[in-house]
Parts: sequence; C-alpha cells; structure tokens
Amino acid sequence: MRWIYISPHLDDAVLSSGGLIYEQVRAGLDVEIWTLMCGFPPEPDGEFSPYARVMHYQWGISTAADVVHARRLEDNNAARIVGAKTVHFDFLDCIYRRGKNGDWLYTDIFAPPHDDEADLPAQIAEAISAQIKSDDNLVCQFAIGDHVDHVVVRRAVELLHRPIFYDADIPYLFKKPDELAQKIIGMNEITHGITESALGAWQDAVAEYASQISGLFESPEDMRAKIQQYSAENGGIRLWSFG
Repeated sequence: MRWIYISPHLDDAVLSSGGLIYEQVRAGLDVEIWTLMCGFPPEPDGEFSPYARVMHYQWGISTAADVVHARRLEDNNAARIVGAKTVHFDFLDCIYRRGKNGDWLYTDIFAPPHDDEADLPAQIAEAISAQIKSDDNLVCQFAIGDHVDHVVVRRAVELLHRPIFYDADIPYLFKKPDELAQKIIGMNEITHGITESALGAWQDAVAEYASQISGLFESPEDMRAKIQQYSAENGGIRLWSFG
C-alpha cells in the first residue's frame, strides 16, 4: 500500500504535507509524490508568454528548459529530505499552455480553467489511472486560492472515483484562510501529529525550493515561522475525507 501525494507543481505536496510525509516514511510506509504540471515546453527558448517571462525573471532562471530542470532538481532534493519518491509527469504548467488558436491561455494563474482545456482533467486522470494501484491512498489538494492548475488537478483526481484524502494548499491557506471552511463541508478531519524532527525536515525540505521561496513567502525565515505556527495551531497536519 502506497501513499500517493498528487501535486500540481514541483513544491505543492511538500509545502502542504511535508511533515506528515516524513512521519509516514519513518513509520515504514511507501510514500510517493506525483507532480503533474512539470513537463518541458516544446517551444524554443524565448517563444513564451509575457507572463512566463516575468515568472522566469522572478525565479532567476532565463530559459524554460532550465526552469523545469532546476525545479525538478529542487523537488528531488526536497523529497529526499522527507524520504519520498518523486514521479514527474509531462503536463505543462499553465504559464506555458496555448489554446486551440495558438494564443496563450493564461495571463493570470488565479483564473478559471479555459474552455479550450475542457478535456485536460480527463487526460490527467487517464495518466494517473495508468500508474495507480487498487490499494493506494491518494492525497489531493483542495485548490484553496483557485490556482488554475490546482483546480484542474483536483477535477482530474475526482474523475478517478476513488476515496481521496485532501490536504490544505500551503501557502494559499495562509493568504485565504476563510476558504477552508467551505471546502470541508460534510467531510471528516483527521489530525496527524508530527515530531520536532518532522517539523524540521518539513521546513528544510521547503527551503530546497529556492527558486520559489520569494514568491510564496516574505523570506526563508518567514516560511519557517509560518509552517511552525501552522503545525502548532493545528497539532500537526490535517487531512480531510468523505465517509
């Protein structure tokens, strides 16, 4: 039996559940992080949307190929700290996706999924289904904050018609805490306590996503403080499920 954390991007699972992943691995469980939106864009470097170029500048990496390579390396290093195996799929991040007419689909990552991508959740569900086993436990993000990729991935996982555990998207939960109450209506909550060593591993693993920290937190110190506060206030890491 595996625990599979379905991660939209190369940081989401560790950000949201890194301490729990660490504890599960230490308990002898087989834990994997499957990241969906981390494929290599087919266009030659330089032929990217203005939004993508802004993000490249923010991350301090000039080409898309280098972005994906660097972020996959960060993810592997972070997963190694918490003890999980990584699986990287080839779907593109929303900042690299084009519509049917060739136009860039997204100028804002907090936008509803575009009509041109109506079949994308089914494509993702098919890719996941090809590798899933009957006794796997799946953990999916709520899509707090409505990042388009988080919304698409949640829809895809729910198309599998399997029992699902949900975790709260960090850091979006910190920015929009009121959204959680609507997401968990009718669900059961389970709090998993974590040790100090798990908290430290969680913080250290998140720190491996060096290209992302400045866009997600005020500073590395702010990241560590917010994760510690979240764990302390909730007695660890919470998962939710129906039934």
